[in-house]
Amino acid sequence: MKRVSLALLVLGAASAGAPLAAQSLLYRPANLGGTWVPDPGVVQFNFVHRFYVTGDPSHKVNNYPTFTLALGFGHAVGLGMHYGSNSQVVLLPGVYRPNETEFFGRWRVLGSEGRPGFSVAVTPAYNAAARSADGELSVDYTIGKLTVSGAARGMTKAFGLDTARAAFAGGFVARLTRYIAVSADLGSFVSPSTRAAWSVALDFLIPSSPHAFSLQASNATTSTIQGNSVGNGKMLYGFEFTIPLHLKRFSPWFHGTGRPKLVVPEGAAVLKIAQYKFATDTATITAGRTVVWVNDDVAEHTVTFDGTEPGSPIIPPGGTFSHRFDRPGTYPYHCTPHPFMKGVVVVK
Repeated sequence: MKRVSLALLVLGAASAGAPLAAQSLLYRPANLGGTWVPDPGVVQFNFVHRFYVTGDPSHKVNNYPTFTLALGFGHAVGLGMHYGSNSQVVLLPGVYRPNETEFFGRWRVLGSEGRPGFSVAVTPAYNAAARSADGELSVDYTIGKLTVSGAARGMTKAFGLDTARAAFAGGFVARLTRYIAVSADLGSFVSPSTRAAWSVALDFLIPSSPHAFSLQASNATTSTIQGNSVGNGKMLYGFEFTIPLHLKRFSPWFHGTGRPKLVVPEGAAVLKIAQYKFATDTATITAGRTVVWVNDDVAEHTVTFDGTEPGSPIIPPGGTFSHRFDRPGTYPYHCTPHPFMKGVVVVK
């Protein structure tokens, strides 16, 4: 049990964040990049794995993984790359390039992912396998629990052998609850058309964490602008997992300065929550004083007392919870989403 708790602590300390500070799969279909941009100082790592199994007699598993790595600069610009192994975007006679690398930037010129209304982003890219300068204009519209997405794409050298071509795609995400959504999309090259790329997915936001997970079915092999625009004739199954790495865990240079100044009652004791632990394991106060817990972490936490004392709701990153202790005693507490986090308030 201790090993499991330690593993959760290490994973959380490296990659915790608010759901929308990380990339949430509950706001974009599987084959669309959407208008998401990493937050400043956040390195986003996404892993998409798709596969199909051949028939008799070999039953060979054919794998199509894509890795995404992106870094946020400011609140509207991100730079990154997609790397797809076993890509089928470029298959030239005598020049077989099974690996596909796409370098991209994204500038969100309007709106914000997950907020009501329109959001618009421009994504210039270079596909090293096709030796093509590519680009995408993305538009999202969010109303209530529904997000509708569209994309217009252009390539100077599609598949490494065509002249300039264009593609269009569209899709939607319907959020059934705060943590579960369904999505679908469809996209294709035009003039001349090719086999359309499509996907359907069941998406999950892992509670009290920055991670999102998606179960997918699609006929697209790699998550690049070109790879998401053409189907390969096979139905692939797989998943996607998102992992944000907050650089402020490793360097104070990346700490934000936009958090409002903390105001606490006179004489209150302040206990910080950081790095997936209560900074003070035991706090000793006198009766009648107030304790203020400050969530200085990048994940949601709670202060849940082991006895009958009323605890907190979910405390978001940057949030606080206050409680006045009028009776002497010992009050142990823990975090409900992360029960390995424990603390005690001793009232004299």
